[in-house]
Amino acid sequence: MKFFKQRPNFKFMSKRNLAFIASAVLIALSIVSLTTRGLNFGLDFTGGTLIEVKFPDAADIEQVRDNLREAGLDDAVVQTFGAASDIVVRIPPRSEEESDAEISTLVLAALQQGVEGEVEMLRVEFVGPQVGEELAEQGLLAMVYALIGIFLYVMMRFQWRFSAGAVAALVHDVIITMGIISALHVQFDLTVVAALLAVIGYSLNDTIVVFDRIRENFPRMLKSAPIEVIDRSLNETLARTIMTGVTTLLVLVALFIFGGEIIHAFAFTLIVGIIIGTYSSIYVASAALLQLGVSKHDLMQIEKEGVGVDSLP
Repeated sequence: MKFFKQRPNFKFMSKRNLAFIASAVLIALSIVSLTTRGLNFGLDFTGGTLIEVKFPDAADIEQVRDNLREAGLDDAVVQTFGAASDIVVRIPPRSEEESDAEISTLVLAALQQGVEGEVEMLRVEFVGPQVGEELAEQGLLAMVYALIGIFLYVMMRFQWRFSAGAVAALVHDVIITMGIISALHVQFDLTVVAALLAVIGYSLNDTIVVFDRIRENFPRMLKSAPIEVIDRSLNETLARTIMTGVTTLLVLVALFIFGGEIIHAFAFTLIVGIIIGTYSSIYVASAALLQLGVSKHDLMQIEKEGVGVDSLP
């Protein structure tokens, strides 16, 4: 069953100037938020102690937080991990005089208050500030290397204007997604870095599908203007774009609601990134082609993939 009974005929590119303005405003607000509020770095980047414990029954999160505050651990972060009885406590760096053993003993004593049965400590991990700085640097480099690799890949597969449009869309997605994370004070840890890289991959895949159709339609529509070719290509891939985005969001929303507090930041980042990425594949990547002056002459020499394979011995 087709999503659309007839091919839609939306004039996407007629609204590209409004889309550019909206994107520019969102990017500016994101940069302001990132420079003023910054990111709410988790223990992966700031360093600190992570303690995982198991309660005999379902834990009362608010009571756990109250007990930790009474023990002088006001800055502790408490999250469920899997089952309702499994709790993760994250403690930011404290006095150098306190050892990991002393901190874990203090936390365990605080969690034991008012609980019938024994609270079992499953693991204790410590991340030093220097390690956190290295992880932050490596996470940033991973995104930069990914963008450089994508630029080269798209340039070899299509043409430099397509490459510039794809990278512009990906940078747009990352900046706005990080700006929303900053504005909402979502905890930024390694899972969020992984989510941002996944957003880059998803958005690129969506963009490549559109670019493939644009490349195919330019030789077919020799008498049409570039804006008409791009609009037709977007309409032809619209059903696929909507179905892919909606089904992916359904999974992520379920993960956000039922997956536990510990992966909320990961799922939230993906939800925001996929919405922004779907928008950018239409109104940033494709619109950038028009702004860069793409024409049929840029693609006339490109052969369709697989041509000539049957003639090989």
